Amino acid sequence: MIGELIPRSSLSDVDIAAMYELFRTHFDNVDAHGFRTDLGDKQWIIRIRSRRSLLGFTSLRYVNMKHAGEQLKILYSGDTIVAPEARRSTLFARSWISAVRQLSGYYDAQEFYWLLLVSGFRTYRFLPVFWEEFFPVYDRITPVFEQRRIDSAARLLFNDHYLADRGIVRFDRPQILKADQGGIAESRLRDPHVANFSARNPGFWQGDELVCWTRLSEANLTAAGRRMWQACDAERPVSLAG
Repeated sequence: MIGELIPRSSLSDVDIAAMYELFRTHFDNVDAHGFRTDLGDKQWIIRIRSRRSLLGFTSLRYVNMKHAGEQLKILYSGDTIVAPEARRSTLFARSWISAVRQLSGYYDAQEFYWLLLVSGFRTYRFLPVFWEEFFPVYDRITPVFEQRRIDSAARLLFNDHYLADRGIVRFDRPQILKADQGGIAESRLRDPHVANFSARNPGFWQGDELVCWTRLSEANLTAAGRRMWQACDAERPVSLAG
């Protein structure tokens, strides 16, 4: 398997069709037009693949916004899926961290903030594995100044779909994880992070998305994250075509 960061503009119709097919095997309420529209709003794709097939991807949008007198450089993750056969590998995580390093250079950013929408506990579990501080978290109230950043970014990106009092985004036509992909077994709820996700986003089963936020910097990495950060040699610079 290989992982790579590529400009979204470099995708062929065949590439996009493969992404759509993988995505709709894991999500209900997905249509090709909506998928392409969401993809067209992003600038970058992280994908993992074998010689024969696509095994996963996430789309990324870079946003440079001003909030309360400070400039926030944000990476927003769009549609994301990893095939079951690739979930035991660390390749997707390594590719993600490598991509952050590449984009830090490309955008001249010492650090990004990462805004991601989460409708499945497996994606939420990615946060405590690799990042020391993230929000929302089960054992700490989100600081007021951080919550204001989150609200400002979420309103910019999602307008009235962002329900600030609940910390979720509810789209008119939500994409819903298939039952065999998104359900939470009772045993999983013993994990405080999974229990926190379920409590904060009880409507995940109908496509509600929890707004999550963390600072993408080496200083904010866990020990596992630092090992990957140090192991990922930055790849050759990529160019944003178009």
